[in-house]
Amino acid sequence: MSMTGIILSLLAAYVLGSIPTAVWVGKWFYGVDVRNEGSGNAGATNTIRVLGVKAGIPVLLTDVFKGYLAVILVTKIMAWTGSADVPPLLEIAAGAAAVVGHTLPLFAGFRGGKGVATLLGVGLGLFPYAAWVAVAIFATVLIISKYVSLASITAGITFPLFVFFVFPAPHWSYNVLAVLVAIFLPFTHRKNIKRLITGTESKVNFSGNKKKK
Repeated sequence: MSMTGIILSLLAAYVLGSIPTAVWVGKWFYGVDVRNEGSGNAGATNTIRVLGVKAGIPVLLTDVFKGYLAVILVTKIMAWTGSADVPPLLEIAAGAAAVVGHTLPLFAGFRGGKGVATLLGVGLGLFPYAAWVAVAIFATVLIISKYVSLASITAGITFPLFVFFVFPAPHWSYNVLAVLVAIFLPFTHRKNIKRLITGTESKVNFSGNKKKK
């Protein structure tokens, strides 16, 4: 196994994750730093809340793609450095690096988002079928409740069930990752959970008002 390939894979994943899509879209096209508005998170949900769907959808798709590409590139980088061996743990580590990059972005003062969309991209790269089921659960809960946080938490908590029992993973490390996802999402949404309990959590408004330059 190539140590150069491992290092490059992790660095590439972190740099990809560090692309602060929400921050750049807000500043370049609307003159707004979304981290200073709404929930203060540099993610698709807050972008939709602050700038509207037209700004939020490209942010969402790009953030998902960052995670997906971080995982897919591992095989390419390892082959380029002369190693055909791609251990599952390296793919998982690259996915984690992309999520860390999103939450602590190099290009935006280490102030990023919660990593949900990027984590979805990682899931699509590693567990495509289970990830799409999680997307369906997210959409269903969101449509019913209008709470993005509740939809994210529900999709994350149920995700391991589909990995374990419906779409078995090819390696034990994927099962561990699925459990970590179920822990990670509630942890990053702990403030949202408190607001859900007290009834003060904001519901998403997909027709949100856009702030213009």
